Formats: sequence, structure tokens, C-alpha cells
Amino acid sequence: MAVCAALALAGCVGQEVWAPDEAVAKAAYRHDGPPRLTLFTMINNRSGAGAHTSLMINGAQRVIFDPAGSFGHETLPERNDVVYGITPPVADVYTRYHARETYHVRVQKLDVPRDTANRVFRLAQSYGAVPPAQCARATSAILAQVFPGAVTPTWSPNRLAEDFATLPGVTERRLREYDSDDNSKVLDDWNPQRVAQEAAGG
Repeated sequence: MAVCAALALAGCVGQEVWAPDEAVAKAAYRHDGPPRLTLFTMINNRSGAGAHTSLMINGAQRVIFDPAGSFGHETLPERNDVVYGITPPVADVYTRYHARETYHVRVQKLDVPRDTANRVFRLAQSYGAVPPAQCARATSAILAQVFPGAVTPTWSPNRLAEDFATLPGVTERRLREYDSDDNSKVLDDWNPQRVAQEAAGG
């Protein structure tokens, strides 16, 4: 975590991204499942170290808070690390994008009251662009406001996952895939129009 601290002391700022209102409104997706928080922790298969943290929020709409993340697609508008339009196919490609021969994904789900999900959504929207290497710090800062005493601010993705696991009702699984370490191919091969046609039976 010394690298993270050094980056913070250096005054790094995140890259600001602000999709237009029209794009965000068009992409808005409201999942009919229960209000839910899904914490993703990307873990190095060799060392066990946490490499990245992100949070899928199913509230007023379903989004992914992907602080300083590399995931992105021209069809998915983003505003300062909040990615909109997280349909089931997008959620699937997101997790597969991160699972590969060198990393697996710890997926932790927690059903929450709708007011709680919407509060987390608003906190993510207002957090601002996250600097490199501060993914766990940003995500834990948000969750610590909602679950004080159980989740504490941390630089460590694994520490955040362990804190989250103590919340009553959390379920989890591990996603392992053994594709090439070049995860850009996952997005290159993803065709949203084809996926939509297959889902519609066309």
C-alpha cells in the first residue's frame, strides 16, 4: 500500500469524464431484481493480493462505480467513474473482463433497502473522479458512510472485502477464467447489438 500512499501525497487527481445528459438518460437501466450492492474484488492468483475494487449498485437504476478502472465501451456512458447502462449482458462482460489467467474475481452480494441502495448511488455520483490506485479507498469511503463501524476506509481491496463480508446477509462466489492476460479482447469481441438480438430470440 506504500504506492497508494505515495500517489495520494503526490496530489494525483482522477481523469474527469462527463457523458452528456442525453447519453446517460438513454442508457439508464432499471433492473427488476432486489435493491442490491455487489462488491467486486480482483485478486492476483499468484500472490493473493487485491488488485482492484468496484461496486455495482442496483437502486434507482443499475450502475457500476469503477474507480480508476480500465473498463469502458463506447455504448456505456460514464461520469467520473460511474458507468451507466448495466444490463445483465454488461454485468456479465464486466466480470469476465476482469477474470483471466492471472486474476480472479471475488463477487459479494448484499440485498439492501431501496433507500440504502439509492443513497450509495448518490454518494458514488457525487464522489468525483478517482485518482489511480485509490479504488479501494474511494469505495470504502462510500460504504463506511452507509455501514459505519462495520466498513472502515482502507487502501486495501482485500481488507474492504473482509469488512464487507461481515455484514449480515452477504453471499459470495469466486469467478475464475483462464483467458489470456490481455483482457482488452473481451471488449473487442463484445457486440452489444448482437447480444441484444440473441436475448430477444433474434
